[in-house]
Amino acid sequence: RSLSTSSQQHAQAQTKSKKTLARPGVKNIVLVEGVRTPFLMSGTAYADLMPHDLARAALQGLLNKTSIPKDAVDYIIYGTVIQEVKTSNVAREAALGAGFSDKIPAHTVTMACISSNQAMTSAVGLIAAGQCDAVVAGGVEFMSDVPIRHSRKMRKTMLSLNKAKTLGQRLSLIGSIRLAHLSPELPAVAEFSTAETMGHSADRLAAAFGVSRLEQDEFALRSHILAKKAQDEGLLQDVVSFKVPGRDIVSKDNGIRPSSMEQMARLKPAFVKPHGTVTAANSSFLTDGASAVLIMSEEKALAMGYKPKAYLRDFVYVSQDPKDQLLLGPTYATPKVLERAGLTMNDIDVFEFHEAFAGQIMANLKAMDSDWFAQTYMGRKAKVGTPPMEKFNLWGGSLSLGHPFGATGCRLVTTVAHRLQKEGGQFGLVAACAAGGQGHGMVIEAYPQ
Repeated sequence: RSLSTSSQQHAQAQTKSKKTLARPGVKNIVLVEGVRTPFLMSGTAYADLMPHDLARAALQGLLNKTSIPKDAVDYIIYGTVIQEVKTSNVAREAALGAGFSDKIPAHTVTMACISSNQAMTSAVGLIAAGQCDAVVAGGVEFMSDVPIRHSRKMRKTMLSLNKAKTLGQRLSLIGSIRLAHLSPELPAVAEFSTAETMGHSADRLAAAFGVSRLEQDEFALRSHILAKKAQDEGLLQDVVSFKVPGRDIVSKDNGIRPSSMEQMARLKPAFVKPHGTVTAANSSFLTDGASAVLIMSEEKALAMGYKPKAYLRDFVYVSQDPKDQLLLGPTYATPKVLERAGLTMNDIDVFEFHEAFAGQIMANLKAMDSDWFAQTYMGRKAKVGTPPMEKFNLWGGSLSLGHPFGATGCRLVTTVAHRLQKEGGQFGLVAACAAGGQGHGMVIEAYPQ
């Protein structure tokens, strides 16, 4: 699809009258609804479930909110990062469990912390290409139970045992097992290419940009305070209650904990010891949760009687060095996506950036405000500028609400849509970093009220 903007539209976008980003000959694609389960700290109320249970709950929540006929969706796409071996295509299992027609195809994507962003933009692509009119996208992550493998040597022995034909062969293989073979392989939030954990990388990034421990703790505290306020005021309307089998109904996120600077200052560094600045309090926590959004062509949504929440406009994916720029996705994505849309930072009313670590957010803000960084590393003439904090993550973020890796993208997009409605803004920007040194940016336009 052609995403070029004419100079006339570009000029219109520069004025404060803010014309729409609709383009002749390009299909308008809309967000009709977005929901998510409450995001819970791993090991709490969801501990005995499986990932497809959470994904199913999000899909059922979407069905309940939209009342869409279960056969009116053309396709279902889910994002996830750490796959449950039994349900590798979790999109299909969740869709069947939620009662969608078995005639609806479903697939699962993975792109680290931007997996559900990829699910949504894949949906946009299917609609733009004329393949589909209505697609459900979502994401799920379940950190309460992750696959733990036997060691490679133990796996080889067990597979050989399977093929052994005689008792002698079996006894010989059993006799070859050593105590060291029994130590398990745990999944790590680490880069395959560098073997560095994300927390360690975040600490190095914060140090490279001169982000102090104090700045990180202040930002983390802000996230928790704003999330608590949004929760108390009923602004997190994307959250759908979930009756956990054998337990109570869960209806709100449980990781929101406004602390004090004094309490946070007592915590020791979590990754770079003893002088690091990244702690448990200024990092996002391991989270269980799922999200789902209904994306349609505007024409189809209106024909079915829906009032869309927002237009999904330009988006970009970026990629850079996973060693020293692992978490700088927002810095690279923001100017690129604004240029595609013919907008500037001043045109954006609502910013929602994924908060992996407070240090990562602060480093991105400093990089975005640096002409030197833009010229040296990005090949740009000038910096893009920093989002004003009075527009930035005003209902909390991943640090406080939680971050189920595969599900956060949909939360960001739905939050932008809800904030634009509440605040009367026109344009919103989502940006996120992801493992592998990747990132995502998307412009969202308010649907006329």
